[in-house]
Amino acid sequence: MAATLAGGYLALASYSRVRALSVGEIRLSVSPAHKGALDLYVPLVDWGARFESIRLPVRLRVDVRTVDRAALQRVAGGAQLDVGQVRAEARDAIAGYLRALIGVVTACSLGLGLLTAFAVRQRFGPRLRYTVAAATLTAVGLAAALVALLPPRGEIDTPEYYAYGADIPRALDAISSVRRSGRGLDQELDAQLVGLARLVTAPGDRAPLEGSPRITIASDLHNNVISLPILERAAGDGPVFFPGDLSDRGSPLETALVARVAEIGRPFVFVTGNHDSDRSAQELADDGAVVLTERGRLERGGGLGPVVNKIAGVRVAGYSDPFQRRAAENYSDRFEPQPSEVQLEAYAAWMRPLIGTVDVVVVHQPGLIAKTLEELALAPPERPLVFVVGHTHRPDLQRLGNVTIVNGGSIGGGGTGNLADEATDVGLARLNYSLTGGFQPLAADHVGIDPGSGAATARRDRLDEPGSG
Repeated sequence: MAATLAGGYLALASYSRVRALSVGEIRLSVSPAHKGALDLYVPLVDWGARFESIRLPVRLRVDVRTVDRAALQRVAGGAQLDVGQVRAEARDAIAGYLRALIGVVTACSLGLGLLTAFAVRQRFGPRLRYTVAAATLTAVGLAAALVALLPPRGEIDTPEYYAYGADIPRALDAISSVRRSGRGLDQELDAQLVGLARLVTAPGDRAPLEGSPRITIASDLHNNVISLPILERAAGDGPVFFPGDLSDRGSPLETALVARVAEIGRPFVFVTGNHDSDRSAQELADDGAVVLTERGRLERGGGLGPVVNKIAGVRVAGYSDPFQRRAAENYSDRFEPQPSEVQLEAYAAWMRPLIGTVDVVVVHQPGLIAKTLEELALAPPERPLVFVVGHTHRPDLQRLGNVTIVNGGSIGGGGTGNLADEATDVGLARLNYSLTGGFQPLAADHVGIDPGSGAATARRDRLDEPGSG
């Protein structure tokens, strides 16, 4: 009987199956000796959802191995995803796997039990017919228990979300486009930053950059956790300004990512983008990040602080994206391609009294500041003013007299889905500045890394001399 059970256990723990669905590929397996649950795990983003719907002390694992890019692009182009079809495909895949698993477990348990029965038969031991009968009955009983207890039962509607956090590197194996390791990308970033530091920055009337304070600018991570070590390395002990799109939906599933990012930078300064939510913003604030809104800084546990905050000697304000998602609306997409006239005027009205009292303004969409830029062109500010923006996934630098607009690109290389028509580099920017005699931006560095080949580019633009967009 022990041999029969051992054979069944080994088969239960080792048998797996890969099935292709219309939207990707899944791997089905069972992990014994756990509280009974159905586990849906996505290595790409290192998160999972667990449903306690299995009575046997095992976890039925459904790992999403790959996602069909063509299917995602069709959805991004406006096509409707047939959720019912995908659910039916997944249900059929699980049912087929369970039938095969029960058959394999029964066969292996019976096989090992019979082999053991023949091996231990002896003249004065138990008779063969008894040991064979015991092995057969045990195998049949094991199969019956699996049939009764293994298939998920009841409503599967109360998930427990989880993430491995620091175990992020396993996601490297799931992204075929990233052929270099995170360490390799870190090294490439180091090389580019060292190269920037060695650029000739004088003739003489330029302020030296060595030792000057700097701000790391990054946005549009879109859940691509592989890029987090790059951002950590670039930021060091300095501040990080993040103008939005940390996540894809701002949903509870992304809480683990939010918590980790809040620890990057001293401090981590954030405004929402159209892929973030009011809930994720508050979670960031609760975790210690500086979350700025047009109404003031979000405080831990709720409440609002000042609109203008002194960060690393710089007066900073931020504006929430008007298309940010809302928990009360189930994180549904509210995005429109262009801000409305009402939204443009609302931003301009918010910005007017801040001119002269703020050095840096953080806002997700460059289009939202269009009316303000028109007004600043007619009435230029007396002191330097920097807008830190994101959204476009393209690094950019514009200069309009004393006004500078910096876009670091996409630190997530477009994100885990990366549905853009063209490949997107992992990008970030650095803003060097001086506080002597007031805030003065000195230089903007842009670094871009191709996540496929590891090829990198770097550019430095001096900001302490006349320039135009």
